[in-house]
Amino acid sequence: MTVIGIEMTRTATHITDPQLQRSYRYCRQLNARHGKTFFLATRLLAPDQRPAVHALYGFARRADDILDEFAPQRDTMERAQQLDALAGCFRERRATADAVLPAVLDTADRYRLPAALFDAFLASMRMDLTVTDYPDRAALNTYIYGSAEVIGLQLLPVLGTACATEAAPYAAALGKAFQLTNFLRDVGEDLLRDRVYLPADELADFGVDRDLLHWCLARQRTEPRVRRALAAQSALTRDIYRFADAGIALLHRRSRPCVATATTLYAEILDRIEDSDFAVFHHRATVPNRRRARVGATGLAKAWWARRVNR
Repeated sequence: MTVIGIEMTRTATHITDPQLQRSYRYCRQLNARHGKTFFLATRLLAPDQRPAVHALYGFARRADDILDEFAPQRDTMERAQQLDALAGCFRERRATADAVLPAVLDTADRYRLPAALFDAFLASMRMDLTVTDYPDRAALNTYIYGSAEVIGLQLLPVLGTACATEAAPYAAALGKAFQLTNFLRDVGEDLLRDRVYLPADELADFGVDRDLLHWCLARQRTEPRVRRALAAQSALTRDIYRFADAGIALLHRRSRPCVATATTLYAEILDRIEDSDFAVFHHRATVPNRRRARVGATGLAKAWWARRVNR
């Protein structure tokens, strides 16, 4: 049995069905391979919480791969059909149809996650098939609700809180802050996919449009107007982080170190973007491994202590 298999056996005793074990293991592997910052933070959760988090990540990753996996022969209609098939399998509970579905269906049942959260997520994924620009903040927020805020709301029952209603706005805001951070970091990559995830009217306030962004991408440099526009977007994102921070105290004690660590590391991506003077067209901002290790070690100590206190 692999190390991953051993962990699954030890940490999720309800998972006895072989197909279900394989699905949770697959979701964990997806998280480890593609979501390194997120995966590091999950190591700070209690062992019984981790499989559900990996399953939810796996479902989101599965949809994202349908949209963005590079294959020139796959047209918009084919991608739409694949998204519809994924949604249909989830709705009809045909778990055998996809590697991630047994785990995500089990997680949805175990934590009583509303189907509406998954519907909203898939609706935003469908928007990516045809929507390439967002005219204003309201339009972008519609997309972000399904693509990011619902992730925070899905995770909330797994993390635990004394009052889900009170904690929900903060959980949604944190998902939003993470997504906006990604948008800033990936401006260049998104342009290559013909997408701009920044409100057009807010860019226009600084004299920026899609043509100027393409000019920056072609020359691998950030024009001053674009730099000012991105700085404004970064400041707005920091405001959302500050709001979301207040919600960490509402979580179960054992979950706080994980969320605090993820928040710190993601917010530091903004630091790296700013430190590079918004060189997002030729440089992908990352938090250095040494710094990630230090933050992770601090979080691990706090997580260990929180679990001892709550025994």
